[in-house]
Amino acid sequence: MILRNTPQRRLASSEGQPPLTGAADNAFNRERRAVKLHAAESSDLWRKLMIYVTLPCLLLAALNAKNLWDEHWEHEKHRPPLEERVQYSYQNIRTKAFPWGDGDKTLFWNDKVNYKKKSE
Repeated sequence: MILRNTPQRRLASSEGQPPLTGAADNAFNRERRAVKLHAAESSDLWRKLMIYVTLPCLLLAALNAKNLWDEHWEHEKHRPPLEERVQYSYQNIRTKAFPWGDGDKTLFWNDKVNYKKKSE
């Protein structure tokens, strides 16, 4: 990493470059050199933000999501089986069959959490 960054910094910084003299010392070249220096500093800032702020935040968010997921399924273990739960009149209302499968299950049906009692 050090070997890769050293030439880039040397090329992007004005420290290693010879001073502008003669015809090259004009407003355009001075502004161009300033823009290059600003771009190098700016990209370095965003790289550091990504490494030291964004990645740890993503890691903490993923850890939190995993803990919540585990807690949820631990809670689900203590509930009665799906067949014994009360089915209310507002659940699983079907006015017409779905165009896939047996026509009774939604597109996001999950057999672990969704259940529909057969009409008697």
